[in-house]
Amino acid sequence: MEIIPLLLISLICGALILGYPVAFTLAGVSILYAFLGIQLGFFEENLLRNIPIRIFGIMNNQTLLAVPLFVLMGVILERSGIAAKMLQDMAAIFKGTPSGLSISIIVVGALLAASTGIVGATVVTMGLMSLPALIKQGYSKEFSSGLVASTGTLGQIIPPSIALVLLGDVMTNAYQRAQNNLGIFSQKTVSVGDLFVGAIIPGIMIIIGYLAYAIYKNRSKKFIHNGEPNHEINILITLLPPILLIFLVLGSIIAGIATPTEAAGVGALGAILIAMLNGKFDLKLLKETSFKAATVTTMIFSILIGASIFSLIFRGVGGDALIDEIFSLMPGGKYTALIFILVAIFIFGFILDFIEICYVIIPLVAPPLLMMGFDPVWLGILFAINLQTSFLTPPFGFSLFYLRGVADKDIGTQEIYRGVVPFICIQLTVLLMIILFPILII
Repeated sequence: MEIIPLLLISLICGALILGYPVAFTLAGVSILYAFLGIQLGFFEENLLRNIPIRIFGIMNNQTLLAVPLFVLMGVILERSGIAAKMLQDMAAIFKGTPSGLSISIIVVGALLAASTGIVGATVVTMGLMSLPALIKQGYSKEFSSGLVASTGTLGQIIPPSIALVLLGDVMTNAYQRAQNNLGIFSQKTVSVGDLFVGAIIPGIMIIIGYLAYAIYKNRSKKFIHNGEPNHEINILITLLPPILLIFLVLGSIIAGIATPTEAAGVGALGAILIAMLNGKFDLKLLKETSFKAATVTTMIFSILIGASIFSLIFRGVGGDALIDEIFSLMPGGKYTALIFILVAIFIFGFILDFIEICYVIIPLVAPPLLMMGFDPVWLGILFAINLQTSFLTPPFGFSLFYLRGVADKDIGTQEIYRGVVPFICIQLTVLLMIILFPILII
């Protein structure tokens, strides 16, 4: 019977390789497979009645309501040109220091990551704005491309992040299921706010690692400064409002004053006010950003619904039993199982986006790991950093594809690949430290 759930996964992987949309592949192939199972007697017909209930549950999930609002917040800051102005002002501040532009890119990239939370948007924005400036000042093509690509992935781990919102919802359900399987009825809970708090120290560690490498790498080089000599820097208008907005959104969640959805609403309104303060907000911008936010949100929820249907049918054909059997037969105890799953998720990161992995792979593997005694917040942060690293890893890292699409043709693909290697090592070092020292996840 083990071949039945494996065949379902193989059919879905085959359809994805052929280029069919992820959301419709997950739902369509799973439902067709269920109909086949009903005819052959290995799937219970009544389970299909749960599909409308699952979709209704997704639509009424209060946590997931934060997604479109966080997306709108990030898109407004990106499309209004505020992100570009932040980079320009920050570069002017560090103009007289060694590696000043690279430092400013890391700082602004971290702020953009916290405000947009979308890897693709951050990489494309930073690639268009900062990559030509880095090369023009004399930074190597390898270092410049590696810096931009890796800074763009900070949106995975720095809160408030859409990735952490989605992961928080998944880990909440996985933790409840693990406790039910263990017969624990006085259950503990895990929230998106818990993941936000847990991601703070790892995010800071990664940023410090980037800064240290950038300063060390370029410590003895002389750069050409082509900035405007009389460029007016207005920190109060350009830099301070986005920073205050991030602290307001994140602080209200951590302090328990607001739910992630409420804080996301404040963030979206704050982004509109910042755009108005900078004279960038009008009806055209509102139309463009609303359309973009609606498009991204539709994509996310379509994948979520498809993944929910797949999960139901996968369990209906014995997928849960197969995964439990694989974990039970794995030698070396729970840490061997953890490393195996991290490696598997890392590989899946080459071919699937975070949203797909979050709602297809993690719900299957997280409950068995949680039943082994791992902390849900610690495990969730490991998943997030692991995926952040996979997005950077050649030859299939998503961040590399985004950067390749906007980088000048003079920058070779191999130069981009070589440039990200030191940053991958930094992220793997942080991942290892978190595994060895769980106390870092506060």
